Amino acid sequence: MQIRRRHDWKLTADEALALEADLRGEVDVGRKLAVDAIGLIAGVDVSIKDDEAHATVAVLTFPDFALVEVAHGRGPAILPNLPNFTSFREGAALCEAFERLDAEPDVFLFDGAGIAHPSRFGTACHLGLFLERPTIGCGKTRLCGRFALLPEDKGAMAPLVEDGETIGMAVRTRTRMNPMFISPGHLADLDGAVELVLRCTDKYRLPEPIRVAQKAGQEQLA
Repeated sequence: MQIRRRHDWKLTADEALALEADLRGEVDVGRKLAVDAIGLIAGVDVSIKDDEAHATVAVLTFPDFALVEVAHGRGPAILPNLPNFTSFREGAALCEAFERLDAEPDVFLFDGAGIAHPSRFGTACHLGLFLERPTIGCGKTRLCGRFALLPEDKGAMAPLVEDGETIGMAVRTRTRMNPMFISPGHLADLDGAVELVLRCTDKYRLPEPIRVAQKAGQEQLA
């Protein structure tokens, strides 16, 4: 698939921070996500090994999750391992994987953050500007914000709030398991993001597209 390459990935830490501040204003998290119109959904996973990022994108049909395609990419991960630099460490590998896809997914679920990020610019936001398609961050860990105590049942949720702003939702995707931290990345709204993620989780904590991508990435590295 074609993506809109916004910048090069060979950046110093100062250049990355300046670029982040410049691009952040382009992120759109107010557009309603038409969940019932989705036909293809992509799960996105990245692992880092020896300062190299290994990205995997798995494309599945929605809502029945039949595997359509898997693509991989690799790239250097040379900036510090800090939240502000995560998308810059992963970006080159992700772009390579995206450009190897033949399919055109309607939405992308990232194993990582959207706006529930210290600078409100997680990987799902940053790469959403390259993809120009709806993206959603599905974090396994909380990077910022606070949320109320959740019931143990699947589907329990509470807003993730920082400085009076709702930046995401803590969502129990499986009973008695730690919540996922869901936030829009680009061209999606929070309600739609949460609805989609819950419709992508059945037996497991991770949304099925991300789980498939993660498994394919592990097999690639084995």
